[in-house]
Amino acid sequence: MSLVYIALGGGLGAVSRFLLTGYLNNISDHFPFGTLSVNVLGCFVIGCVVGYFASKSSPMYLFFVIGFLGSFTTMSAFSIQTIELFNSNSISGIFYVILTFSFTIVATYIGLTFFLND
Repeated sequence: MSLVYIALGGGLGAVSRFLLTGYLNNISDHFPFGTLSVNVLGCFVIGCVVGYFASKSSPMYLFFVIGFLGSFTTMSAFSIQTIELFNSNSISGIFYVILTFSFTIVATYIGLTFFLND
């Protein structure tokens, strides 16, 4: 049953992201307002949901956090994991932030250049 909650939330999150970013990206051709908006909104919502549903096995947690927010924005998962690492009084949070930004940007660049240089 958990997979059903995740799948339903994921479908709704993906459609919501598509509609919201499409609408908001019309504001400017030079800045991705839509992507920024879904990332900030998703991070706010994950904070609210994780704060309210402490149990990670709750159907609502699975629906909203794993499903909806997982497809709405990846920044929501990144932000809650970073806060959890910082709250454990670990410097792992700093390394996680540095590694995530560094590796994801480098991986994107490598992927782009691999296919663009045919």
